[in-house]
Amino acid sequence: RFIACPQLARTVQRCLQDGARPGPQPVLLECAPGPGILTRTLLNAGVRVVALESNSAFLPNLQSLENSLDGQLKVIYGDFFRLDPLVTGTVKPPAMCSDKLFETMGVAAVPWRADVPVKIFGILPQKKERNTLWRLLFALYECSSIYRYGRVELNIFISEKEYKVLTATPGETRAYQALTVLWQVGCEIQLLHTEPWSSFVTNLKNGGLAVPKSTWLPNDHLCLVRLTPQQNLFTGGLKPTNSATFIFMVKQCLAKPKSRLTDRLNSWSLDNGGKLLRELEIPRDAEARNLYPEDYRRLFEALQNSSMFTETWFHDDVLESIRHIN
Repeated sequence: RFIACPQLARTVQRCLQDGARPGPQPVLLECAPGPGILTRTLLNAGVRVVALESNSAFLPNLQSLENSLDGQLKVIYGDFFRLDPLVTGTVKPPAMCSDKLFETMGVAAVPWRADVPVKIFGILPQKKERNTLWRLLFALYECSSIYRYGRVELNIFISEKEYKVLTATPGETRAYQALTVLWQVGCEIQLLHTEPWSSFVTNLKNGGLAVPKSTWLPNDHLCLVRLTPQQNLFTGGLKPTNSATFIFMVKQCLAKPKSRLTDRLNSWSLDNGGKLLRELEIPRDAEARNLYPEDYRRLFEALQNSSMFTETWFHDDVLESIRHIN
């Protein structure tokens, strides 16, 4: 959570309002507002805010602020990072279902290529940062959870090391991963702001900062990153119905980044991999780590038009991989 840092709050306000278009503005959902430092800054700027707070200790002050305004602030008890839990039966607060959240916010679903209906602001839980990024990624590609309502924009603070992974290029061998490819294909990624860890409540009992260690990537800041889903994500052969196969393909290829792509393709489709790469003008000896994100998308769409993904064993592996990640 934030500590009292007016400069940071003003920076966030400016970033979230940047690029605003004439007409009705998207709803701003603030996750874990805590004492409401940022909330007040946004309200003073005239932004309509929905505050989703999971800690009941902060609710009275937020609700008092809500009551003093004329509908500009709505306070909801819930945890954004526990949306749509994989459980059966009744969902117990602060966990909640996305359909209930969007109904309470008064936001209806819009077509994928429409403008952004909701902007979400928050800080990813550090202990579950990587898992949360994967969960959001699956929801994005399957148009499930928050993405059933359109191209929801995320404005989230993530650790610098994870930001480096999301924006890596094929030349950055250790940072370039399946997560890199999938987020870059799925979203426009913008770095809005970097802030030292000392601006957040991350103190240990001994007075030090609870900064996750990283030995091979810089991690001196939290990075405010905007993730805006691509309007053209589903205009080609990639669809929500086959996106799990695309995710599995990328994960399989980059599980061994130094392996030749031809060998991986041949393991799926006998001896046709080299021919497919020639058609895509990808070198036969290319390693999995050499392909750019758009190359992986082109490869997948070419495979969809071939007979390579028709084997039952391949789809069984896809389902097993999805169950493991979930």
